[in-house]
Amino acid sequence: MKHQDIIQKMTIEEKAAFLSGKGEWDSRDISRLGIPSVFCSDGPHGIRKQAGAGDHLGLNESLPATCFPTAAAIANSWNPELGKEIGEALGREALALNVQVLLGPGLNIKRSPLCGRNFEYFSEDPFLTGKMAAAYIQGIQSQGIYACPKHFAVNSQELRRMAMNAVVDERTLREIYLTGFEIAVKEGRAKAIMSSYNQVNGIYANENQHLLQEILRKEWGFDGIVVTDWGGSNDHVKGVKAGSNLEMPAPGLDSARQIAAAVEEGSLTREELDTCVDQLLDAVLELRENSKIKRESFEQKEHHCLARKAAAESAVLLKNRDHILPLKPGCKVAVIGDFAKEPRYQGAGSSVVNPTFVETIEKVIPGYDLRVAGVVGGYRRSGEADEALKKEALDLAAGADVVLYCFGLDELSESEGLDRTHMRIPQNQIELLQALLQVNENIVGILSAGAAIEMPWQTCCKAILHGYLSGQAGAGALLDILAGKVNPSGRLAESYPLRYEDTPAFRHFPSTERNSEYRESIYVGYRYYDTSMVRVQYPFGYGLSYTEFLYSDLKVNTDGITAKITNAGDRDGAEVVQMYVGLPNAIVFRPAKELKGFAKIFLKAGESKEVRIPFDDKTFRYWNVKTNRWEVEMGTYKIMVGASVSDIRLEGEIEVEGTTTAYPYNPQEMPYYYTGIVQQISDKEFETLLGESIPDGRWGGELTANDAICQMYYAKSRIARFIYNRLTSIKKKSEEKGKPNLNILFIYNMPFRALAKMTAGAVSMDMVEGIVEVVNGHFVKGMGKVIGGFFQNRKANKVYEKKLSGGKGAEE
Repeated sequence: MKHQDIIQKMTIEEKAAFLSGKGEWDSRDISRLGIPSVFCSDGPHGIRKQAGAGDHLGLNESLPATCFPTAAAIANSWNPELGKEIGEALGREALALNVQVLLGPGLNIKRSPLCGRNFEYFSEDPFLTGKMAAAYIQGIQSQGIYACPKHFAVNSQELRRMAMNAVVDERTLREIYLTGFEIAVKEGRAKAIMSSYNQVNGIYANENQHLLQEILRKEWGFDGIVVTDWGGSNDHVKGVKAGSNLEMPAPGLDSARQIAAAVEEGSLTREELDTCVDQLLDAVLELRENSKIKRESFEQKEHHCLARKAAAESAVLLKNRDHILPLKPGCKVAVIGDFAKEPRYQGAGSSVVNPTFVETIEKVIPGYDLRVAGVVGGYRRSGEADEALKKEALDLAAGADVVLYCFGLDELSESEGLDRTHMRIPQNQIELLQALLQVNENIVGILSAGAAIEMPWQTCCKAILHGYLSGQAGAGALLDILAGKVNPSGRLAESYPLRYEDTPAFRHFPSTERNSEYRESIYVGYRYYDTSMVRVQYPFGYGLSYTEFLYSDLKVNTDGITAKITNAGDRDGAEVVQMYVGLPNAIVFRPAKELKGFAKIFLKAGESKEVRIPFDDKTFRYWNVKTNRWEVEMGTYKIMVGASVSDIRLEGEIEVEGTTTAYPYNPQEMPYYYTGIVQQISDKEFETLLGESIPDGRWGGELTANDAICQMYYAKSRIARFIYNRLTSIKKKSEEKGKPNLNILFIYNMPFRALAKMTAGAVSMDMVEGIVEVVNGHFVKGMGKVIGGFFQNRKANKVYEKKLSGGKGAEE
């Protein structure tokens, strides 16, 4: 152990308490031993340090910071160097705001377009996700700040996220949901990682030995700290045993008492406790040393310019009929849409940033060589019809050369704690678009949304520029593209299906009861559409440019490929060269092609360059559940290079030697997995994939401490059902207003046990058990436990606090 000298001086009470937070954002300090606390802050795309009382969901305003484009946007840049640059800026701002641990980036896989938090995640592809996350981490940590990538692992839905069990086979777990984290740990050298709320195959992620010990620490060599998601700890004794270091935010001393008792009983060894303490000590002492480098402020203008550059490089030009873009100088434009006046530039929830400055198209457009006929709202973003606004927009559009229509998903559509129920843009926005087409056919759609949407209306637009959630400087970035100052180079990091019913997890997302069954296996996103030949609106990797790129001279070597890329147009621009790998007639089922490398290259008009994309240890591998290791299947692999998964320009082959002849599957038992047609996998075929029976995930019987509060719908107690009805009513009213009540959403979906994990010691687990008994109709018995538990907990807390304040040395 690195810090044996300090650990020997610590009492068991100090060790146990040290492994939990003392407040909403800070860890516990031990002043007598000179052990400091460290401050954590949300920060996937900007620092959210609250000036006053802290709260998890961002209801209290935070200090001003740069709001960069969200991860969903930046992933479209396909530029890890840009991600690193943003990470460095985030690190500098963290230093200035005295933040030591930045809770991000988020790199969960976009299993379904409906996950409410997709705007915080990079991609549906683990390779792209991992490369972008590693770059962010390198940038953040270069400033002496810890990055804390999240949420480890298989966190793909918001609904009942703290009371949900992800049922997933080992191969899918490894290839799809862990590969991004593997790259983040091995290449990014992440020094912290956040465990997810959910169970993975019946075991909570934060106490999952397979995830935290076998894979994260032993296989990947992770030597940093594991931090729970806020309120995400179930049993911290099991968490410590699995190698989880810091239980957040403020569970009080009940968890510490449980840890100390477990050591005394022998269910947790002193070595296991000391190992966790040593790892956390290493982190807080390093961070204390790093924090001696003071930074009083950060360059707000410089970071705003970086945010603008990032937004411009990440925007995706989806359509450009008749080359309507870039707009001609002096063009008369009608700017229509509420988003032009009040942009949607970030999502809702714990990642909300208080920006230093926000650009709007309305205020920025006068600085361009365009004649602005006017700027009007056109629609209400809350969804209600407004004929007066609509008429004003139509009158303005009729007299313009081009209509710039700013529209997209509203605030209610994308938020932490809430999954989307459909993929549609609010209908009043689409009705206005269709009406605009009747008076002006030259419509340029400017989209704002953090996730994939259905686009049956796309024929109404001659051009579509998708900015995603483009951060505080997004307006200027998009106008730079529209006016031709910037050549668009963003490429989609996720597929856009024609309709939600076409998505691979359609029948199993979100989970209706406890289990979320990942029956689609490895066929996520383009892996499904491409293999099963399902038509999409826009494919993975797609995006247009104002110039044209030609591909030639592919060479495939044992260590990678080279190809020549030529800018054949009359504008400078950047191309994203994508390398996919496939194995026709494979013995082990697999997608038709998978992304295994990419390079973004800038070329002047007429210029040619050779691009090299290397192979690595992930290029040909698959997880073999029979040998329980990564293997390579022997065969002639197709190497495909192109501008998207559906636009392959060059093809080559390479012979690869295999590593085993022990293959894991019998094709006759898994016919649909071998075809990729996975929307309706039978129980039997899924169980064959799992290698065991599907666990029973039905709700029913009496509720437990691990059931969500929204499950009080089934409560036997009238009081509990009344509370459920009140929460549901408040939730619905906030949704009707178009602004979700994030605290209600959090409470609605959290399990009863979280009452003991997020109340700073006011509620103990014994009290929670009493509350659950009341909910189950045992009022007298349950209230006896609650009341008795309250006094016992208060007394025990005082005794423990006295021991902490008077600690004299380690017990022997």
